[in-house]
Amino acid sequence: MVLGLAWIPSNCPAQIAGAPAGANSNPEAAWRQKLDAWRADRNREIAAPDGWLTLVALDWLQPGVNSFGSAADNQLRINAKAPDHFGLLTVAGSTVQLLSRAGGFPADLMLDGKPAREGPLSADDEKPSTLTWHGLTMIVLPRGGRYALRVKDADSPTRAQFHGLNWYPPDLRFTVEARWIPNTPPRTLKIPTVIGTTLNLPAPGVAEFTFNGKTMRLEPVLDSPHDTTLFFILRDTTSQTTTYQAGRFLRTAFPDHGLAAPGTLVLDFNQLYNPPCAYTPYATCPLPPDQNRLPVALEAGEQRYAH
Repeated sequence: MVLGLAWIPSNCPAQIAGAPAGANSNPEAAWRQKLDAWRADRNREIAAPDGWLTLVALDWLQPGVNSFGSAADNQLRINAKAPDHFGLLTVAGSTVQLLSRAGGFPADLMLDGKPAREGPLSADDEKPSTLTWHGLTMIVLPRGGRYALRVKDADSPTRAQFHGLNWYPPDLRFTVEARWIPNTPPRTLKIPTVIGTTLNLPAPGVAEFTFNGKTMRLEPVLDSPHDTTLFFILRDTTSQTTTYQAGRFLRTAFPDHGLAAPGTLVLDFNQLYNPPCAYTPYATCPLPPDQNRLPVALEAGEQRYAH
């Protein structure tokens, strides 16, 4: 069901309308104000000193000892204005440790906001140990049974050359009400990634909606045990022309009666946004599962990023 303006004043949920008291007198203006604010936040997020435009490396750690720094003799070479040698990262089974070379760590190398010290690192997506040196940020992440060193540089050329994101004009035709159909019991969805690994993520249900006279379904996942939003990974036919080729993301509030009961939710495709891989070749983005590849053109949300 496509939602028109007549629907917004009485039924529009807060995450779509987002209107202050008294704003219902002009529901379209309130909706656009909310959307403009969300897009401005998105722009700031991408341009931030730790945003995706700063991701400059993703290097795989090998079992054993891995030296890292800017010198050519490192196993993990960081092409930035960094010290020749930061230290050593050792991998033994599921344990990753930080060790110093002879002479200790470089001045100003910080681990979780304190001077770097030797010892095990937390290699966890939720709360990884973070190494920083001036504008560089380095973390070790688990990926497909291996570990990778992710490096961000606040002074990266891609960030310096950022000129803003590209969007379709706001269009209420792409705001739809969907019927929530719980998966009973909840199932696990296998999500492929651009690096050839597979993520096993919980899929609590299906959002069914009508668009251009056709009934369609999208199956969201939860990408964190603490998620308070549904995460949709999808692709539509605009990926062949004006949007990012691999697909786009959408987050929505939970359905009105929760995840376990039938209900409704709103899909505002004006809030479709690009995955990190649209801005850097060093991200490990999930790809849309087959059932989330729609045979329609969703001419809404974020368009391709022009580097």
